[in-house]
Amino acid sequence: MLQGAELLGNIPHQSFFRHSNLSVIVSFVGRNNSTAEGQKPQDKPTNDIEIQNLFQRFMQAWNDGDAVAFGACFTEDSDYVSYDGTRAVGRAEHQDNHDQLFRGVLTGSALVGEIEDIRHIAPGVAVLYGTASVLMPWRSKLPKRRLSRQTVVVVNTGDGWRISAIHNGRVRPVTVPAPDSMPSKMSRAMTRAARRLGRGRATASP
Repeated sequence: MLQGAELLGNIPHQSFFRHSNLSVIVSFVGRNNSTAEGQKPQDKPTNDIEIQNLFQRFMQAWNDGDAVAFGACFTEDSDYVSYDGTRAVGRAEHQDNHDQLFRGVLTGSALVGEIEDIRHIAPGVAVLYGTASVLMPWRSKLPKRRLSRQTVVVVNTGDGWRISAIHNGRVRPVTVPAPDSMPSKMSRAMTRAARRLGRGRATASP
């Protein structure tokens, strides 16, 4: 199994494709787990194993290019928000979107990554945080620019754990300007000018 730490290398920051419904959740190794109120502590290890198995199936379906098996990892009414902000609703739509990708620009690609955290928020409901990326067949290491972070809600349907919602975003940290920095001073000056002219948000603080 490919692990993200082994594949991330000093590859030039290039991205050959943009995809509106590109999921990048993969192998997932739990690091920091918590137990929901009402859930028995002895149930958590079993649930975590089942959740990790769900993502093993998720990853294997991607690597096999099997859109039907991929869709089976989701609930019927699941939500999927991609890194570009587009939203898909329902298992059938996820399956169709990824069928096109698996037969098109993502042919032969693999998923690599890990779970950062599994947090049980209620009996039968857990939130996962993971980092992952897509490894294209012509690459041996992942471009760091392609790394994404996912927030994933999984639920126990009575017929096993399924993905109820995914929100996927690129890992692109930015520096927030300090209050005494030039960008912050310029922002305050423009706010004062807008207030004097009666433009924009007239109730904004000076």
